[in-house]
Amino acid sequence: MVSLKRLSSVMEHPTAYRLWQSPFARAKFAPVLRHNDLAQARRVLDVGCGPGTNAALFAGVDYVGLDINESYVRTARRRYGREFVAADACTYQAPPDARFDFILLNSLLHHIDTPNVERILRQLSTQLADDGHVHILELILPEERGLPRLLARSDRGDFARSLDEWRRLFAAAYEEVVFEPFPVGRLGITFFEMVYFKGRAKR
Repeated sequence: MVSLKRLSSVMEHPTAYRLWQSPFARAKFAPVLRHNDLAQARRVLDVGCGPGTNAALFAGVDYVGLDINESYVRTARRRYGREFVAADACTYQAPPDARFDFILLNSLLHHIDTPNVERILRQLSTQLADDGHVHILELILPEERGLPRLLARSDRGDFARSLDEWRRLFAAAYEEVVFEPFPVGRLGITFFEMVYFKGRAKR
């Protein structure tokens, strides 16, 4: 347990976080690219943006990154020169007239308890443009024993959930457009099981 606490502390540093994420970043984001043309995005809200992990994918787009870690936000501002906000996703309120056609949550919600996940998803649904979609990438806690379950249990996020639990949470706030489980690994070995969800606000 001590080693996990140390890992969590190390990951608070932007460089360490970026190095840890880089081997898997492309594979994690692949379903988003497969189902969407990012060049068509007009206004993007990246919730839990880290040190700007996804910012380069939205070059030339009206982009806002949001993260609770002020060190991540400072690093992202220096690196990308774009709008990054240091705020807690559980309490963040966008300006009343703010509407986004592309809201991204990449591996954020498994760090957050269920009541706050429900609150975040409801709030974000009110910030979608009429033709907008939310895009969520999340860590699955597999039912079967094996490496993906072990790594999900060891993740510094305490709230990895089963596929059914994720679907229930997403469906409470959004109409489903895409719900796609997928593996993330290297050399034919699955390290993580994840799910990509694309949804529109319920009207």
